[in-house]
Parts: sequence; structure tokens; C-alpha cells
Amino acid sequence: MRDLKGTILLSPEGINLFIAGQGEVVDQLMERLRAIPGLAGLKGKISVSEKQPFNRMLVRLKKEIISFGQPDIDPASHTSPKLPPATLAQWLDEGRPLLLLDTRNDYEVKLGTFRGAHSLGIETFRQFPGKVRDLPSEMREQPVVMFCTGGIRCEKAGPFMEQEGFKEIYQLDGGILKYFEECGGAHYEGECFVFDQRVGVDPALEETASAVCFECQTPLTADDQADPRYQPGESCPHCYDRQVEERRRRLKDRQAALRACFDPLPGSQPYENFRPFRIPGAFDGQSLAAFLRTAFAHQPLEFWEARCREGRLLNAEYQPVHSLDHRVRSGERYFRALPGTVEPDVNPAIEILDEDDALIVISKPAPMPTHSGGRYNRNTVLYGLKTVYAPEQPRICHRLDANTTGLMVLARSRRFAAHLQAQFAEGTVAKRYLARVQGWPETDDFESRAPISAGSGPLGSRTVDREQGLRAHTVFHVIERLSDGTALLEIEPKTGRTNQIRVHLWDLGLPICGDPAYLSGHGMGEAMTLGIQDPPLCLHAWRLRLQHPSQGQWVGWEAPMPGWATTREQIRVEEHGTCF
Repeated sequence: MRDLKGTILLSPEGINLFIAGQGEVVDQLMERLRAIPGLAGLKGKISVSEKQPFNRMLVRLKKEIISFGQPDIDPASHTSPKLPPATLAQWLDEGRPLLLLDTRNDYEVKLGTFRGAHSLGIETFRQFPGKVRDLPSEMREQPVVMFCTGGIRCEKAGPFMEQEGFKEIYQLDGGILKYFEECGGAHYEGECFVFDQRVGVDPALEETASAVCFECQTPLTADDQADPRYQPGESCPHCYDRQVEERRRRLKDRQAALRACFDPLPGSQPYENFRPFRIPGAFDGQSLAAFLRTAFAHQPLEFWEARCREGRLLNAEYQPVHSLDHRVRSGERYFRALPGTVEPDVNPAIEILDEDDALIVISKPAPMPTHSGGRYNRNTVLYGLKTVYAPEQPRICHRLDANTTGLMVLARSRRFAAHLQAQFAEGTVAKRYLARVQGWPETDDFESRAPISAGSGPLGSRTVDREQGLRAHTVFHVIERLSDGTALLEIEPKTGRTNQIRVHLWDLGLPICGDPAYLSGHGMGEAMTLGIQDPPLCLHAWRLRLQHPSQGQWVGWEAPMPGWATTREQIRVEEHGTCF
């Protein structure tokens, strides 16, 4: 359907849809729907997204948009009076006698509701009629203001309660979310459960820290998360009887999907690549030419004029920009279209070691870039994981060089990513690497505090800059000196500068075996990323320990040993992990 994806529900009582696509295509669909008799007043709420959040277009026929089981209730012909959020807030300020009735399911109510509201304790909305009939008769004589998340369920709940003899029924217009938008958190306690990956939002409509059980999707209170039956990624007090085998099966399925994503390599066939760039504040109101001349100084302006004539400079809506005189605004996003892109081969053997509600832990192969850049866009870790976990958008919390193997942790939401990225930035994450270096260190334990250059050199390399470099600190321990003149080291980076371990060892005259950039004799190579047939870079992210963003406790993982690190002295490595 012209690249539209999402869900459209059709029933005799109406239509409900949640779709995504290019703006003009969405508008065309809405125009066609409004031309259908009875749908002329169909309204839509627009939310802008840079990514397509759906995998397919699903159109379903249903007896009811929302299952209620009361065929004589027709919200298309009658609903209860809608009460504006500001009016409800005023009534509550005044202490007006009324019954606040929460029509939501019990697991939603757990996260928050209006102060003094009555909950029916239902598991599904189909239980609502029976629970209403059981309410005390005196409730039928007082004003009732019912509410739900966005107001949809109340469209049926109100007429049903009127039918059951309730004298004065009001429906909170737009539900809790509109109340938050217009009135904030007045008279409300807690947060609002939402049916997406945010779990809950606060009165400022910001994502909260609430968790949800990965297995059964039940929102979890602090007490739930403290319960010993709560095992992140496995179970919670509400679904503890499910077998751990279910989790193993899920990881196996994820792994199979990841293998399928990279077979064949997604960047191996020619495709049109859209390389983004964003306008910084300093160029607000200036011409596109002025920005390109500065941001891409290595390319003459004639190069961009040719791309413009070819229709390969696009705006945020992927429409061609026809002139470099076009005035740009701060924060705007543009693309350069690169037709016929084919990417170099990579090693696709990503292994998913663990996952839960917040994290994805993998063992990264090499060569394999973490994210798009340079010659790589689809043949990357992030592309594969976003494909497998769609519509989720896994987020990178730290990076490994394309040539480095080992542990990587990704977050499954923006909130968890912010928590984890802060830990990496503050240096509270404990990390251990293994490396095989050329030469024998003079002592078993040594360190480097050589400052590392802030800017990049040829091919993005860094060097030691003792005058203006950034503070850097790496601690080394010799595991074994090998007969071929190399040594196996355990390494603890105290800071996280780009290429820090490689630069420090190179500066100490102990370059890492297989490094294509930092060569012996303090020489520099002509490449940063190895080819698929090249000998490996002997650098491995081995162990990692951090504070779990949703559980609070410290957790850690260990990546399988690479072949070049397996020696008869491996037992020493196991004994030396001081903080694991």
C-alpha cells in the first residue's frame, strides 16, 4: 500500500487505524477514508518519526474495535457527555461530590490513578459490564466521571452505565493523557500505563522508570521488582510458573533471525544509500552552499552542484533540493543519495549472549562495524539488531572498533540508554580486555597515562599528544610471555578515549598483533578496518560489569575466549579478575 505500514481495524461500529509512511501518502489515505459515508469527520493525530516503526501493513475485520460483548451499545450513535479535563480539575478543586470510575484493567491501575478513584478490578474490558452490575445501588444516584487512558473505552462504558440506570454519567474527554497534557498531575497519583515500550508516562508525558515483565508484559511496582520470583528477562511474580526453557527458545529464535538477516550480507547487493547530515545552529538562515562548503571542505562546491542537478540532495521528506541557494534552518536534516552502494564484506557471526527488558548483550565478531559510517551502512551490528528487534530501536551505549571482538551492551529504550551511557561516561563500568602484543613488557604490571589527541588524524586515527591531549589512563597486566616473542595481556581501561588501548600500547612500543593502523616502530598503516581475509586484530572485550538500569543491582558478563588468547596459562586469567 504505497509503503504505508501499520494496523487498520474495521468493524460495523467504526474504524481504528495506526499507520506510518510518507506524509503525503498518509494524507491521501485519510482523504479516501473521509470520502466514505459516515467517516467525513474522521480525525487523526500526527506523530513524526524518523524511522518506519512497523514491519507490515495489517488490515483486520473485527466484530468490535474494542471487545465489549454488548451488541446493543453503539458508540457511533450515542456516547455519554464529554467532560473537559479543565472542568474535572475544577470540580476536584472545589470538592464537588462525584464518583471517579477507572474503567481500565487492574494491571494498568497499578501504576497510578486519580486520588480516590474507584477501580473495578477487571483483567479485560469484557468483564466491565458484570462488575458495573455489581456496584452498590447508591452509586447510581451520584454523578460519575469515568476515565481511561485515551477515552476510547469510555465511548462504550458510558452508554452501558446509562442503560444500567446510572443517572449522571460523564466521560473524561481524551482520557488521562489529555488530562496530563492540559492539567498536569493535579489530583492524580502515580503515572499512566501506556501500551508501548515506554511502560508508563508521568504527568509531564515523559517516560518513567517503571519496568514491565519481559515475559508477561505486566507492569512491575517496586515491590514486584524486589520479589525473589522476579528474574529479569525470565519471570515475575505474575508468571513465575513459566519455564526458563521459554527464554532459551526465544534467544534461539533471535539468533536464527540474526543469522538470516546477514545471509546474504545486507550490504552485498547494490542499493540506494541515504547518508544524513544535520544543520548546526551556526548556519541557521544561511544557504545550503555555505554549510556544504564548510562541513565538507574536501569537496569542491561544483561536486555538490552536480549532486543537486542529479536530484541526489534531499530534504527531510526525501524530496530533492533544487538549488544550493536554498536557505537552511538549525536542526534540519538532509540526505545525500548514493545509488549503487555495495559494502565490503564483514564477519556476521554476532552471538546474542543475553537479553531482558532493558538490555541486549552480544559478543561482537570482527571485522564488523558497530554502526554506520564510512563504507558501511547495512553491514553493521546496529543494522542487524534493529532488523531483528523491530519495531524496537536498540541503542548503542558504548562502542567497539570494527576490528575489536567481544562484549557489547545495547539498550532497548531511550530511558535505559541514558542510564547506561551515563555509567560509561562517568567511568563506573568495570571493563577488562585481552590483547596479544608484539614484544615482551619489562614488568608484569604497568600502566600508561599518556594524553590522547582530541582530534582525529588520517583515517580517523588518534595519537599521543602530551601537550594538548585528553586525559587517558590504562592499566596492564601480563598473563603470559609467549615463545614467539608476543605477550598476552589483561587490560583495564580507566578512561574511554577513542582507540585508547591501541594508542597506549603503540606508544609503549608494544603494538597489538594484527593492528592495521598502529604498527611496530611507531609507524602508521594505511587502513583502520581489516578486510575479511586479514589476520585478526588481537584485541578482545572480555569482561564487563555495570549497574543494571531497571533492577539496580550490579550484573556482569564474560565473552567467549578468542582462539589467539587460549593458552595453557588461561587459568591465571580466571584468577586475576580483581573486580569480577
